Amino acid sequence: MDRLDKIIVSQTEYSRKDVKKLIIQKRILVNNEIASKPEFKVDILKDTIKINDREINFQKFVYLILNKPKGFISATEDKKQKTVLDLVPDKYKNRGLFPAGRLDKDTTGLMLITDDGEFAHNILSPKKHVSKEYEVTLDIPVTEDMRDGFKNGVKLNDGECKLAELIITGKYTCNVILTEGRYHQIKRMFGCFGAKVIELNRVAIGNLRLPIDLKVGDCREVSIEEKNRITERKG
Repeated sequence: MDRLDKIIVSQTEYSRKDVKKLIIQKRILVNNEIASKPEFKVDILKDTIKINDREINFQKFVYLILNKPKGFISATEDKKQKTVLDLVPDKYKNRGLFPAGRLDKDTTGLMLITDDGEFAHNILSPKKHVSKEYEVTLDIPVTEDMRDGFKNGVKLNDGECKLAELIITGKYTCNVILTEGRYHQIKRMFGCFGAKVIELNRVAIGNLRLPIDLKVGDCREVSIEEKNRITERKG
């Protein structure tokens, strides 16, 4: 059981002040009865809530997929810089969403945003071995030495990286698949070979690939099938 106003705020664009006004105007119904107070207790599994005769479809958690552009930081809020949550539609803004993982400000591509802490933990925990795949462009040609080095484990100043797969796709381009997420990891790994990362774009988390029809800066809800694809085993 939870407060009526709390539920409505979490599922809509309305604020608690808005809910109070709607109740005064007799525009909120609970089980087809006019709601009389914001603190009225509601069971989301049994009760129906209508605003202006439109029923609210309760979602316990929300999972969004974002095609992150450059210039946005992976944070819930910041006083000086734009965050990935600034790209989320207003109807989700009251849910307490957060990015499940991070991409650097100048890194683009697939990002998941949710309010489900357990889900986020499962895709970020090193013990879960959920891979992340990136498209990389370097300032120097990609070499076999880089590929072999990634396969054998690159040593950084904070320890040796887990084995990573490097797939050469062009003279200056490659795809890198990681199962861990250290700070600036890919940039630092290539730095060990004297290379600078010019472009970095995440294209997959687990078996979920960035949809080709999702434009840069856009986001949408993840389907059940897509959500399951994130943590399913390959092969």
